[in-house]
Amino acid sequence: MPRGSRRPRDRGLYVEIHIDAPMERVWELTQDPHLHARWDARFSKITPTAVRENGAQEFGYELDLGVHTIRGTGVSLGEKRTESGQRTSALLFTTEDPLSPLGDGRGYWRYVPSGNGVRFFTGYDYEPGWGALGRLLDPILTRRLVWWLTAWSFDRLRLWAEQGIEPERVGWWRGWLGGPRASARNCASRPLPQATPPNPGDGVSRSHWSAHPTRIMDDAPHILTELGDVGTILPRQRRTRRRGTHD
Repeated sequence: MPRGSRRPRDRGLYVEIHIDAPMERVWELTQDPHLHARWDARFSKITPTAVRENGAQEFGYELDLGVHTIRGTGVSLGEKRTESGQRTSALLFTTEDPLSPLGDGRGYWRYVPSGNGVRFFTGYDYEPGWGALGRLLDPILTRRLVWWLTAWSFDRLRLWAEQGIEPERVGWWRGWLGGPRASARNCASRPLPQATPPNPGDGVSRSHWSAHPTRIMDDAPHILTELGDVGTILPRQRRTRRRGTHD
């Protein structure tokens, strides 16, 4: 490959798990903001704030770290109807908290019927926080931790959907004491090969489809573009001010 023509590194994160539970149950546990915050360790609280004309849900989120609570805003849009029974959800999020290791981000969830259960997977990417230090630490520390936290949360969701084990019973230390235990090892970190192209109604353009996607965000559903960018979440004057502080 000629010098300078190397493909940019794919920074996107991917997490996939198989959940042996009905689609409706998985959809409920992931789309209800209160239920979502219970199993997803990346959030302590999710509060809906407004609904857009297209049905997109704006929300505020919190992550309580004990000594500090990171707060941010986001918007999500779910889509139920596809020809093959798949469902999708897209998300944008941002924060003005200078202590947050994650800045602006975007991602998607996909729900694919599989046997009696669901292939549930996500792809997402974000801009590192903490300025130059954050950009340095991101590939060697932050992304690894964020992937693990997401995967651990997905397995906690699986236990809830399959066995009715509530997330509060699957804490950081309870598993070591003989209680229910979630494991990030139950999740895949790369997309599985697809034997056939997606159906037109599944939200993936066939012109961009590949049996082995080259980049995680290439598989993002079309509804992600309907959300715009993070500038639609924050008022313009605050967005301009924040850019100025980061430059």
